[in-house]
Amino acid sequence: MTHQAHAYHMVDPSPWPLTGAAAAFLITTGTAFWFHYQNVILLPIGMILLLLTMYQWWRDIVREGTYLGHHTPPVQKGLRYGMILFITSEVFFFLGFFWAFFHSSLAPSPELGGCWPPTGITTLDPFEVPLLNTAVLLASGVTVTWTHHSIMEGDRKQAIYSLTLTIILGFYFTLLQAMEYYEAPFTIADGVYGSTFFVATGFHGLHVIIGSTFLAVCLLRQVKYHFTSQHHFGFEAAAWYWHFVDVVWLFLYISIYWWGS
Repeated sequence: MTHQAHAYHMVDPSPWPLTGAAAAFLITTGTAFWFHYQNVILLPIGMILLLLTMYQWWRDIVREGTYLGHHTPPVQKGLRYGMILFITSEVFFFLGFFWAFFHSSLAPSPELGGCWPPTGITTLDPFEVPLLNTAVLLASGVTVTWTHHSIMEGDRKQAIYSLTLTIILGFYFTLLQAMEYYEAPFTIADGVYGSTFFVATGFHGLHVIIGSTFLAVCLLRQVKYHFTSQHHFGFEAAAWYWHFVDVVWLFLYISIYWWGS
């Protein structure tokens, strides 16, 4: 940083955007080949290349922020704005699913029997596994906040314990949801109720898995002394994302599981 007269990060040339684009091309082409010709050669190659790109690109960013000093306060401010805009885009992503659900449930068409849930659908009891999942996610929101306060206070042991507990709760939620899907009395093919239920809750479940992985990487970084009380935006971004996942679940539980049943 000594040779430049500004605090902004001028990114070095990197091969990862090119390998990422190649991976995306192989995945889309491989999926088309799989659908049309039952040929799965390209799909795993694309997935492996994508995972390698993700690992190496994020490894480089961790090095730039942790060891090379490129993540100065102005750069961190830009990263914060970027994360805020990303979470905003995710809000609108889920808004589409809620719109579809309420469009069908508030004025059920004659094809649905003029009622909601539609005729012939046996819904899940909102006070069984869904309520337990709500308690699990709310508890994980408490533990991730505990982690944040521990990092800011420089209490490394507490941060590791609480973050480990958050990750365990996240994967426990995923396990419970998988069991719920397995035992559900309806499928995604059961009309508009099945499609809105499984698409909304399924995408939320995918976000829980992504958030749990995000936090697991933060745990590894915390163990390796990457975070300080003043420099830990990688964890902050993960915590923001996790709180967003919590809030979306509360809306899903109240609208689809409880009111919608």
